[in-house]
Amino acid sequence: MEENNNQNQAKKENTKINNNNGNVFPEFMNNVRATAIKILNRFERSDSYLEKLLDKAIKEGNFNDLDRSLLTELVYGVIRWKAKLDYVLVGFYFGDYLKCLNVVKNAMRVALYQIMFLDRIPLYAAVNESVEYVKRIQGEKTANIVNAVLRNIARNIDNIRYPEKEEDIVYHLSVMYSYPRWMVKRWIEIFGEVDAEKMLFTSNRKPYVTIRINTFKTTTEKVIEDLKKMNIPFFISPYYADTIVIRNPKFNILTTDLFNQGLVTIQDTSATLAALLANPQPGQLIYDFCAAPGGKSFVFAEKMKNTGKIVAIDKYPSKLRFIEEGAKRLGLTNIEVRSGDALIIEFDNPADIVFLDVPCSGLGTISRNPDIKWKREREDIYKIAEVQKKILANATKSVKIGGAIVYSTCTTEPEENEQNIEWFLKNFPNFELDNAENYLPEKVCEKGFLKTLPFKHYIDGAFAARLVRKR
Repeated sequence: MEENNNQNQAKKENTKINNNNGNVFPEFMNNVRATAIKILNRFERSDSYLEKLLDKAIKEGNFNDLDRSLLTELVYGVIRWKAKLDYVLVGFYFGDYLKCLNVVKNAMRVALYQIMFLDRIPLYAAVNESVEYVKRIQGEKTANIVNAVLRNIARNIDNIRYPEKEEDIVYHLSVMYSYPRWMVKRWIEIFGEVDAEKMLFTSNRKPYVTIRINTFKTTTEKVIEDLKKMNIPFFISPYYADTIVIRNPKFNILTTDLFNQGLVTIQDTSATLAALLANPQPGQLIYDFCAAPGGKSFVFAEKMKNTGKIVAIDKYPSKLRFIEEGAKRLGLTNIEVRSGDALIIEFDNPADIVFLDVPCSGLGTISRNPDIKWKREREDIYKIAEVQKKILANATKSVKIGGAIVYSTCTTEPEENEQNIEWFLKNFPNFELDNAENYLPEKVCEKGFLKTLPFKHYIDGAFAARLVRKR
């Protein structure tokens, strides 16, 4: 009955379009769905990260809060579920869907995402604007095909057959959870079939916003009072009492006094835990390699009570301003920024702590960065691991005897995590592993390391090891 109502509504909308001599949506090229298609086109043509493309479009567009919310939903939703959307479109398209122009693919993906995943979007709204976009770009013939395909899918949405788990588990999970096959196969090998499926499912969830309290300026109790006054649903992290998870995905913490006055900062719990493993103390000297945008430096500065010195280093000078701006907002004055390459930088004055937030595959952060699924290849893991080893080796030149190197990633892959530490301890016997359980809750530790998994801890996947120099 609901489908029939949607179809009747679509017929009315089509009549409205036809009676308007084709002059529909006079501001069409700037509306939310058209903008989503444009962003997806740019994403496939470039190496840019999705977040940057979306932020740029929002700044340039004249969108209200609802429009921004829908735009974000469409862009991230299509990328999150791209493989599943394409599987359905391949089955219904007239001809070879894979040979379609990206603009046509993305128009259909945006419409189909709404049909499959957004219950409150009427069929005519989901379909007609994508059809109109294609008509303006590719002409009426292609638009008619797109229209027919999308409406055919909508009529048969409950009858779509997906790959059977028993026949090919990798193919089944790849389609059902929308991941590249190599990643599914790899996680089955690492975690086993049951936990691999949990990993795929959990990494597809829409992430909550997590805020860490700036205890240098305020208290968790005061922030909780403010959130209650704003009727914002939240819970306190089970892993760190000064971290709060906001349950309302539409709540924009960036517009609040809490954020603008530097009382809180946005940081996933896994990142906070990695910084806490460094065990920063007042008066220490810390070198923070690969520091931008500065979140872990801020943890150090707060725990050091604005004493001592943190040298926050990043290879790209353009990123240093994010550290400076964040430190200013949070009222932190013991952070010095410096441009430098973690592969070669050295210091005359050895530090108490050298923190290495090394470049990594980022596979622990797919929940908030779904584009990583499609930006990474299996070979990247091995290439990145070699770079990480070189950064580790270089860091040994800048830590004092009795000091520590803390190695940190936001990935779940053994080659970038445990295997790199095994290599390091073998090649640098003057260092030893300092058990993470000495500094962090036992439930986020494994075999002396910080190790979090999305399906187990419901935070980003991360790894960290504390390596103390003995001599």
